[in-house]
Amino acid sequence: MIAKLESYRIFNVVSRNQSFSKAAAELYMTQPAVSQTISKLEKELETLLFNRTPKGVTLTNEGKLLHEYVNSALGILDAGEEKILEFKNLRTGQLRIGVGDTISRYFLLPYLEAFHVKYPGIKLKVLNGTTIEILAFIKSGEADLGICNLPIVDEQLQVLPCKEIQDIFVCGEKYRNLTKKPISLDMLMKLPLIFLEKKANSRNYVENYLKEQGYTISPEFELGSHDLVLEFAKINLGVASVTKEFALDYLDKGILHEVSLQLEVPKRSIGIVHLKSVPISRATKKFIAIVDPAIANI
Repeated sequence: MIAKLESYRIFNVVSRNQSFSKAAAELYMTQPAVSQTISKLEKELETLLFNRTPKGVTLTNEGKLLHEYVNSALGILDAGEEKILEFKNLRTGQLRIGVGDTISRYFLLPYLEAFHVKYPGIKLKVLNGTTIEILAFIKSGEADLGICNLPIVDEQLQVLPCKEIQDIFVCGEKYRNLTKKPISLDMLMKLPLIFLEKKANSRNYVENYLKEQGYTISPEFELGSHDLVLEFAKINLGVASVTKEFALDYLDKGILHEVSLQLEVPKRSIGIVHLKSVPISRATKKFIAIVDPAIANI
C-alpha cells in the first residue's frame, strides 16, 4: 500500500498537469520514470487511466473516477499531517492538570497564564481535588499531571519537587502574646488548634511530625479549605496550622501573626507528579519547564 500511495501521488500530479513532462518537472523526476509509474499502476488496476495524445494526456472515464477518490484521500492525508505538525509545534492539543484549590490559587495561576500566553492553542483543563483524588486522576488517565503537597510515595508515579514550603502556626489578636518568643510543643498542645481535615496531605504531614515528637493532636476545628483555616484564626477561634507561603497576605497585612515554635516543623515541598509508565506529552514537558526549568529534563 505504501508503494501504491506514492503511485497515486504521481497519478494525481499527472492528472492535474495533464502532462507527463510537466508532472516530472514538478516531482523532480524524469519523464520516463513518471510514465513507467503510471503504466505500472494501470497494469495493476487492469484499467487504462489516461488517453495519450501528442499534446499531452487526458483522463479516461475510469481515470476521472479514480482521480476523485485519490484527490480526496490525499487531501485527508495532508490534513492529517498538518494536524500532527500542529501537535508537534503545540498549536493545538490539551493539557489536563490535577490540583487542589489552595495550590491552584497561591501557586499555579501565574504558570497557567504564562503557558497560555506562550501556547494559546493548547486547551487547559484543571481538575480540582484532594491529593488522593489528584493521584487517582493521574492513574486513571484523566489528568496528564498533578501538582500536590508532598511527600508522596508511590512506585507508579514520578514525583518532581518544585517549590519548598514551610508549615507554621498562626493566630489572631487574642493570642498575639504567644508571638513574643518561640513556644514549646507542650504549650502548643494546650491551645485550641485549627487544622485542615484528615484527608489533607499537608495536615497529615504536620500531624505525623508531632507524633514523632510524642504528641497526638485533637483539633478544636477541622476544616475543608486552607482559606477557612485562615479565617477561623482571624476571628480568634484558635491557633491554626497553615502553609506560610499561602498565608503571606494575612501575615504581611498584620491580620494574622506567626507563632514560632522551639522545634519548627521541617520544610517540605510542592511537587509535580505524573505516571512513570506513560511518556509525557510535549505540552506537559513545556508546562513543567515553565514551572521549574531545573526539573524539566529529569
